[in-house]
Amino acid sequence: MNRPDDIASTGLGRLYRGQTAVDFYGHRRIGLVVAIVVVVVTVVSLFVQGLNLGLDFEGGQAWEIPASESFGVDEAEQVLVDNDVPVSGSVIQLREADNRSSVAVQIEVVPNDQAEALTQSFADASGVSVDDLSFEFTSPSWGADITDKAIRALVIFLVIVALFISIRFEWRMAIAALAAMAHDVLLAVGAYTVFQFEVTPATVIAFLTILGYSLYDTIVVFDRVQENEGKYASVRMPYPDIVNISMNQVLMRSINTSISSILPVISLLFVGAGVLGAVALSEFALALLVGMIAGVYSSIFVASPLLAKLRANTGRKSRRERLTGEALRAAVVGAGVTGRLGSDLASARDPEAEHSDDDSHVDAEKTAALHQPAERILTHPPRPRKKKKR
Repeated sequence: MNRPDDIASTGLGRLYRGQTAVDFYGHRRIGLVVAIVVVVVTVVSLFVQGLNLGLDFEGGQAWEIPASESFGVDEAEQVLVDNDVPVSGSVIQLREADNRSSVAVQIEVVPNDQAEALTQSFADASGVSVDDLSFEFTSPSWGADITDKAIRALVIFLVIVALFISIRFEWRMAIAALAAMAHDVLLAVGAYTVFQFEVTPATVIAFLTILGYSLYDTIVVFDRVQENEGKYASVRMPYPDIVNISMNQVLMRSINTSISSILPVISLLFVGAGVLGAVALSEFALALLVGMIAGVYSSIFVASPLLAKLRANTGRKSRRERLTGEALRAAVVGAGVTGRLGSDLASARDPEAEHSDDDSHVDAEKTAALHQPAERILTHPPRPRKKKKR
């Protein structure tokens, strides 16, 4: 157990040793306001711009033509113009993979005879045969089927998660966890609709993967909250304090888990897609990266504060103000808090308050008392057993 003189002197040291005293509940309004702003921006962008759906969802024809010095993006646009295909609704990209460059052209659905004419025109413009071109056609109904199945899987997943958390923990935790997952998905969707990134089936898979990651990080916090709730059940600990203590205790674990999960995704995005040219990886990794960052934020500033707010007015009313500062740190590192110490917490919260020389040793004793186990600082001695009458 950490003693008062064992507390690290630097912020990073306290973070590493699990000695932080961050008042997450006290800053809940800032965190929730940021989350609400992100959701509002996403909703507005969805109505104004919509999503940039890929070929698999919109349907249409796509070609991949070998690129050369005489054939590039400009030449592909000219082919579309010559065949009366609007360039504004088409996607033309220069791709490089395995030391091979190609021009990818995607257009809306056109008649078969016009598609065949385009194929021949692309071959003539690039100076290759028709067999060297890659052609793909996707029906719009196929994208609709993918969307329906994704929505069905999402609903089933959310129902199972809500039931599991309600049984394993309680229904308020289920509400907080679902709110955090909704925030994460909306933030990822918001990034795609604001910056108009293309949405593909790989993106949808990444969105569903985000839910699992967000749930894991939230469950870690809730498990510690439930553990501390039982630990402090006899001392009337305010529920926001339990959440604050639990968040600080698992903060370093959450950071380590997040870093170890995000680094491989960054490798997929920048090394796999950027260096090696695997474009399909970028579609998956981008959504996953945004969702993981959102999951870290939501578990700290959405799920836990929302849970504390839902539980703040339930159960017995506490006789003590919330713990902050050194009093909160004392509880985080393993100290117990009892009703007898209610008057001592105010002085422990403000170490810069003025005290007389005669009271300095008393304050030291109070601070040290905060670092004692709960069973050693009970407010009254145990009652003697009554002798049974014979």
